[in-house]
Amino acid sequence: MDYFLGAYKKYADFTGRARRKEYWMFILFYLIAVIVLSIIDGVIGTFSMEAGAGLLSSIFLLGSLVPQIAITARRLHDINKSGWWQLLVIVPFIGAIVLFIFYILKGTDGDNRFGVDPLLGE
Repeated sequence: MDYFLGAYKKYADFTGRARRKEYWMFILFYLIAVIVLSIIDGVIGTFSMEAGAGLLSSIFLLGSLVPQIAITARRLHDINKSGWWQLLVIVPFIGAIVLFIFYILKGTDGDNRFGVDPLLGE
């Protein structure tokens, strides 16, 4: 949970590096929150089948957009790639696969052009 809240503390911080654990723990809690909020939307009647989303989950998704982009940029920085590589998601299917591979790669050992190794601080 600390990794999830830590991403919100660095709300729009696109500098530095995020190790794999930090990124994937954020994604895990992010998905859990979306699922729980979608269930709550369904129970209280604010879920729209036409839109495919509910009021609470949509507010959460919009509020989490910047932290999600920021932590993804920091994750890419950890493997010495620019955060702009996120735009690869525009390429259907192949882009998502390439990005997934980037997200699971081990970070650069030692310092790189984006900052110090996040593993050295722990």
